[in-house]
Amino acid sequence: MRTWCGEVRETDIGSSQSIAGWVNRRRDHGGLVFIDLRDRSGVVQVVINPEDNAEVHNTAHEIRNEFVLQVQGEVRKRPEGTENPQIETGQVEVVVKGLKILSECKPLPFMIEDDTDDSEFLRLKHRYLDLRRPVIQKNIILRHRTTKSVREYLDAHGFLEIETPVLTKSTPEGARDYLVPSRMNPGHFYALPQSPQLFKQILMMSGFEKYYQIVKCFRDEDLRADRQPEFTQVDLEMSFVEKEDVMTLVEDLLKKIFKDVTDLEFKEQFQRLTYKETMERFGSDKPDLRFALELKDVGDLAKDSSFKVFLGALADGGLVKGINAKGLAGYSRKELDDLTEEVKTFGAKGLAWIKVKNGFESPIAKFFPEQTLKAIAQRLAAEEGDLLLFVADKGKVVNDSLARLRNELGKRLNLIKNDTYKFLWVTDFPLLEWNEDEGRYEAMHHPFTSPADEDIEKLLSLNFSDPELSTVHRSLFTEVKAKAYDIVLNGFEIGGGSIRIHKKDIQDKMFELLNISADDANSKFGFLLEALEYGAPPHGGLALGLDRLVMILAGAQSIRDVIAFPKTQKAVCPLSNAPSTVDGKQLRELSIKLDVAE
Repeated sequence: MRTWCGEVRETDIGSSQSIAGWVNRRRDHGGLVFIDLRDRSGVVQVVINPEDNAEVHNTAHEIRNEFVLQVQGEVRKRPEGTENPQIETGQVEVVVKGLKILSECKPLPFMIEDDTDDSEFLRLKHRYLDLRRPVIQKNIILRHRTTKSVREYLDAHGFLEIETPVLTKSTPEGARDYLVPSRMNPGHFYALPQSPQLFKQILMMSGFEKYYQIVKCFRDEDLRADRQPEFTQVDLEMSFVEKEDVMTLVEDLLKKIFKDVTDLEFKEQFQRLTYKETMERFGSDKPDLRFALELKDVGDLAKDSSFKVFLGALADGGLVKGINAKGLAGYSRKELDDLTEEVKTFGAKGLAWIKVKNGFESPIAKFFPEQTLKAIAQRLAAEEGDLLLFVADKGKVVNDSLARLRNELGKRLNLIKNDTYKFLWVTDFPLLEWNEDEGRYEAMHHPFTSPADEDIEKLLSLNFSDPELSTVHRSLFTEVKAKAYDIVLNGFEIGGGSIRIHKKDIQDKMFELLNISADDANSKFGFLLEALEYGAPPHGGLALGLDRLVMILAGAQSIRDVIAFPKTQKAVCPLSNAPSTVDGKQLRELSIKLDVAE
């Protein structure tokens, strides 16, 4: 029916073209009528002159924004001085000889333009209109180019794209599962997969050796800007590898994606830090390295003070850390209170501060010897006009709150360059983390992550039923490292993976450590445990969060801007009104009776 609107060029001058698309804008200049016609390739200007075709000119007065038109006309060079260098077709226009209205459009609920302050709910309710906005179309096309690049790279490296089940077994070890009732097996449920973890390991035990999948995953959890109830992973797994093999391959894959999609080249190896160093310096295992502002431990110096808040935290085994807010010594009390609220979000009881202004200005300065204040200032590289901020509490609270504060200061001080990309590999994670609420260990990544080789014998030798071990568990196992690795970009974890456990005795011990009984393990993971007894190769892999990666590539603020049909933060689709109620017949077929308060 047509030539793409955005592909009309000076080389087409003098030719007759048929184009079709949506009316982006209509301008009536009395005699001449100008229409910007848009499709996904771009915009071209068409000109309707009453002297060429009076009937078409009369029809043009009926046209409104977002009407769908088909136009026949001749391509000509725009008159001198009317060119538009902002668009690819800006040197030419199409003089209309024939026009057909293919579809009309009723009044719009919002304008189809990139800069909009209309509510997100309204735009998602009319997502078919929102998707016409050039910025959203650009994002979706960029997503296509990203997955195309992934497939090209992995195919060239011998990977097979293999699908895994969407209806599978519920094994709730992380987030809450989405459950699907089985009509043919009353009282039984499938679960939608949180990841293909067990099946990709089974594929390695089946001898496929290199697997990948661009796969939908589902987690019933509270949402935020970078989360959705259904999300997409680039999932890959390899046999006979160690972590360096996986990390090298994924690093090269990411470099290819950026070259293909943004034309940026990364020739240097991505930076690497251990989990311990990352937490010490940034308070987070996904730091934004586009700016400095590192945290500094001042606990050893705080011991020389008489400030009870700091001393109490240290006595309880906690930390005292500080950060230098460069040049913010002029902050008012209200502005300092605002920063305090930032850290309270993560459990901090307060925020201590010292202004470097002709000495040291602070309510807590009187508790510190002058030499100690100078030593603290030196450790934080303080200069005249700086604001030093401190949190004292349990280690997790200190790190979480100051990491949040660091990101906020990065924005306030304009330290973040939006056109810069900083990758980081975080390695040497602890195998386990202690859950204070439940009084037990949890796998930091998942229970199939292999411990470091040097720690395996230590794990196997322990008898976890021995009551004497209860007092040494935490100190012992914080030292046990995992063969795990995360890839971080600009403060977002865009991927994580590990070398997996491939021996049943080690997997059994891991479940024992996590307080998962043999019966529970067999009930949840029996098919994997049995497969481990039939010759399992060493294997490992990684999953990249495709939505999050594309969000960063596109410079978008939310992954909802790079997903065609996303859900809201309440996991609702305003377009289709999902989730919705179903009629009683459907429930009876599933042997389900609702007990929901009206």
